[in-house]
Amino acid sequence: MATYQDSIVIHTCAGKPSYHNIRTDVEAIVAASGIKNGIVCCQTSHTTCSVLFEEMVHDTNWQGDEFLQADLNRLLDRMIPRELEEGREYRYPGPKHVQFLEDYAEENPGFPADPSSILNGDAHLRASLFGSSKTFVLTDGVMNTGEFGYVYLVDWDQNRERDRKVKVCVVGE
Repeated sequence: MATYQDSIVIHTCAGKPSYHNIRTDVEAIVAASGIKNGIVCCQTSHTTCSVLFEEMVHDTNWQGDEFLQADLNRLLDRMIPRELEEGREYRYPGPKHVQFLEDYAEENPGFPADPSSILNGDAHLRASLFGSSKTFVLTDGVMNTGEFGYVYLVDWDQNRERDRKVKVCVVGE
């Protein structure tokens, strides 16, 4: 039994949920591992991100989102509206959490000190709904995703762009 780990770093955008096709990156990590049969797990540690398994769609809207992504966003906007101002739709973030993040920003230069940057309760709920990881079976060095299945990192936090990481772990023989 062998284990191989690597990471994928994705720069996400602000202003909308950010979808990033990482299938090719994951396949490259599987190939580098030399593992032919086993599993590959893709996980993000960011609490406002998800790893999704979905069909790649050839059509995109004018904003560059694939139609399935745009449809998912529209459905989620009805279920989990965007948090645009404090205390309106969500209890999060509470005063203790705001204070914690203000203190954290003082100790960590580069971390946003603007409290409005954490109006992202919607992103946390969306990420909780979809989860932070996906696991795929490997057979003869190929992920069992089918011909049209793709792996996406989704950053649900629309407040700012940033670098996000997906850890990939391949286990098998």
